[in-house]
Amino acid sequence: MKLTEIFKHKTVFSFEVFPPHGEAPVDKIRKTLTNLEHIHPDFISVTLGAGGIGAQNQTVGIANFIQNDLNIPAVAHIPGLYQSKEDVRKLLAELSGHHISNILALRGDKIAGRTPVGDFNHANELVSFIKEQPGDFQLMGACYPQCHQEAANLIEDIANLKRKVDAGADHLISQLFYENQCFYDFMDQTRSAGISVPIEAGIMPVTNKSQIERMAKISGKPLPEKFAAILNHYADNKEALRDAGIAYAIDQIVDLVAHGVDGIHLYTMNHSKVAQRIWDATASLFKDSEEKPSVHL
Repeated sequence: MKLTEIFKHKTVFSFEVFPPHGEAPVDKIRKTLTNLEHIHPDFISVTLGAGGIGAQNQTVGIANFIQNDLNIPAVAHIPGLYQSKEDVRKLLAELSGHHISNILALRGDKIAGRTPVGDFNHANELVSFIKEQPGDFQLMGACYPQCHQEAANLIEDIANLKRKVDAGADHLISQLFYENQCFYDFMDQTRSAGISVPIEAGIMPVTNKSQIERMAKISGKPLPEKFAAILNHYADNKEALRDAGIAYAIDQIVDLVAHGVDGIHLYTMNHSKVAQRIWDATASLFKDSEEKPSVHL
């Protein structure tokens, strides 16, 4: 069954993980994944940074482990900005060799001091290119409820998103957000723009204040007052901040599922215990949605 078919029958629950940085052992992420295997997420996505062949090999290896050892559908990220067409062809062939057909096609973040290859300056160009390649690849794309930082405004950003969907992206995953209303407003605008593909809400539980503040700075969007108050109040208590962050994420998920969200994509940051606690508190919400038609926001 293609991943897009799952949305017709239930509220989807999925994870994102990333390959270990530097010299960190790959066994650590395999242990994380094994610890989460019993949850049976609908799929697990694996990021791919701009670290060259080594990073690419790690991503393919982890996706292969998810797909063929854990028997959970794997989604491999492909950021196009620093990839040539030949690079992407080789990567697609390698993924196909492991029976991995689900791709999250991204432009990717710009890196200071590094010149893009120039073959894929926008995600829709990468989507179109992959659609032309042999293999039955299912393509996903990213979306930004609070507007991509390089877009002039949300109207322009949604127009760009429409081009990505028209090029062949049949499922979208949102960037993280901490105010559900901005996601609901975004959904209204995307549907009005004629974008009808499933859109998963990206949720990242807070476990590290500096990390969240860094992401907010990159996005250029202020943190919601309620969320900022949590960060500030528990800044000096790591355990309390983690617990408050988990509770906040659970509250977001409960509200989103109640409003008929297509799915939840949990940015795990490779923390299996955090992901487990969130699942323990919300599992019944997803089980209750099984075999029910999706109610689009």
